[in-house]
Amino acid sequence: MAASAALTSCGTTQDSDQDKQDLIGRSSIQINDRELTPEALWSMGRIGGLTVSPDSKQFVYSVSYYSVPQNKSNTELFTMNADGSDHQQITHSPFSENSAVWIKQGTKIAYMSAESGSPQLWEMNPDGSNKKQLSNVENGIEGFLFSPDEKKVVLISTVRVVESTAERYPDLPKATGVVVNDLMYKHWDEWKTEVPHPFVGDFDGNQVTNLTDIMAGEPYEAPLRPFGGTEQLAWNNTSDNIAYTSRKKTGKEYAFSTNSDIYIYDLNKKTTKNITEGMMGYDTNPQYSPQGDKIAWLSMERDGYEADQNRLFVMDLATGNKNFISKKFDSNVDDYVWAQNGQSIYFIGVWHATSQIYQVEVKSTDLKQITEGMHDYASVALLGDQLIAKRHSLSSGDEIFAVAKEDGVATQLTFENKHIYDQIDMGRVEQRWIKTSDNKQMLAWVIYPPHFDPNKKYPTLLYCQGGPQSPVSQFWSYRWNPQLMAANDYIIVAPNRRGLPGFGLEWNEAISGDYGGQVMKDYFAAIDEVAKEPFVDADRLGCVGASFGGYSVYWLAGHHDKRFKAFIAHDGIFNMEMQYLETEEMWFAQWDMGGAYWDKNNAIAQRTFANSPHKFVDKWDTPILCIHGEKDYRILASQGMAAFNAAVIRGVPAELLVYPDENHWVLQPQNGILWQRTFFSWLDKWLK
Repeated sequence: MAASAALTSCGTTQDSDQDKQDLIGRSSIQINDRELTPEALWSMGRIGGLTVSPDSKQFVYSVSYYSVPQNKSNTELFTMNADGSDHQQITHSPFSENSAVWIKQGTKIAYMSAESGSPQLWEMNPDGSNKKQLSNVENGIEGFLFSPDEKKVVLISTVRVVESTAERYPDLPKATGVVVNDLMYKHWDEWKTEVPHPFVGDFDGNQVTNLTDIMAGEPYEAPLRPFGGTEQLAWNNTSDNIAYTSRKKTGKEYAFSTNSDIYIYDLNKKTTKNITEGMMGYDTNPQYSPQGDKIAWLSMERDGYEADQNRLFVMDLATGNKNFISKKFDSNVDDYVWAQNGQSIYFIGVWHATSQIYQVEVKSTDLKQITEGMHDYASVALLGDQLIAKRHSLSSGDEIFAVAKEDGVATQLTFENKHIYDQIDMGRVEQRWIKTSDNKQMLAWVIYPPHFDPNKKYPTLLYCQGGPQSPVSQFWSYRWNPQLMAANDYIIVAPNRRGLPGFGLEWNEAISGDYGGQVMKDYFAAIDEVAKEPFVDADRLGCVGASFGGYSVYWLAGHHDKRFKAFIAHDGIFNMEMQYLETEEMWFAQWDMGGAYWDKNNAIAQRTFANSPHKFVDKWDTPILCIHGEKDYRILASQGMAAFNAAVIRGVPAELLVYPDENHWVLQPQNGILWQRTFFSWLDKWLK
């Protein structure tokens, strides 16, 4: 079913009194005792995407605000000069304006808003005046991308690919049953009945018309669910080709494969070409060079391995030659942007537990590190003769910085949460290298309470990372926040154990097929080393983690030899055999577990399932809190419930926190506060 191409145009609207009452903006919270609290975290504005004006003199960015009493969020738009001056909030409504870009030579800002009842494309003046709706797509849109000449625009909207029960049986309109005949019938937190498609339309400066689905009749998604956005599409310089990312597979084939490709759709010929045919892993996020003669993208080598090295590739459009230009960087490339001259690319990558900005030459592949320090860069774009980037750390959420290209000197431009940070004392963050059981060096972060007294003894928490191959870098989280844990008078130990990027490919891949192996020894090495400190109370150690970190908690509960006095597992794998069959992304289970549990001749798989946490419940002897969301289709809630039930049957003190309406994360404000209160109540009960 194609999205509607019927378009309307409307002018500025006035907010109703009820709208004004529902408006959520920056909080003026007052902090007591200078301590970080869950309420303070939820009061912080969260900076989103940013876009630089065509003349590089301004940028526009979004900030999301949350209301715990109203249990919802709202997003507003701001502008600022490139030097940080003239900071203006340009929207004041409850309609969550977002995804803003500059159009019409910088005289207008295009953005998304649900003001008309569904997310649509709008424009306004740079001061927020004269709002006008440009699209009216039946299903609403999920993103947009203007062509360089602005005569066309791509709108992302969903199309139905599974016939509903009511469509199949019109006489059963109230039947809720879903008939399934292949895999991938669910994904992350939704039943897979629709997929996003790119629709290209004409834009005359006033409205979008003549929308055409460039993947009409194809049951495939573009961009990729659940995380893909318009970064997975790109216009060429002459506005007649669209590069897009898609994994053109369905059902069982989709469930076992990560092989997405970069396709180029020719608007004039109405033809599609796959430019990454034979490249078997994820290929995503295309970008044409400023000169239009090359195209770059991110590429993983192996099909089925979602945590393979993310490499930066460049193809010469005239010759078709492809070049792996980031080969001198032994880690992943994340966000990137072309230099204006097209001779180099700036990118973000993690190394030794911090994410920094690098520059790589396209021809020579020579590499230069631009920034350094105890922080993570999260995005990078051009800002005239500088770069502009978002940056965070273990002690501060995202803010926007201007970065000098030559020496990496960074100037902070936004101070979104300064009024909150000024009221809080943060704990000291220490980098520590620890010797592992096989005599390797492992980096761990140690976070101390804000008013740390070396003469006291503190309860201490081992933080187990999820992913499983996600770096323990200078991350900032609004739930798993080490500074919040430290503010509750705990010392936090966060090791970059085996199976994390930023320490070379061998280190990153050591976890695959060996969940219960060296990675667990690394956890013991980290907590045992820090527990030797005179200020650590070795009789009051706790262990916490989510996803693979939750698996780690369940596994450690059966092997810790009485090290820990309390455990907390969120969305963790408890029964590996059931997880192999319950999860939806089978490529993940197949690669990480090594194969199916019934394959008795597969030594790797048999080792995996022999290390399933549920097989060691007879050794559980320590209080455990299990947390899970029932909309988590990646690791089903039955895993957390089974772990809780096992503990109770065994006579081990246990508690279960279940969210019927949350997925692999906790997204609603009041549920987030409940999570924090339950988390610390459990730890305080057993460790204080």
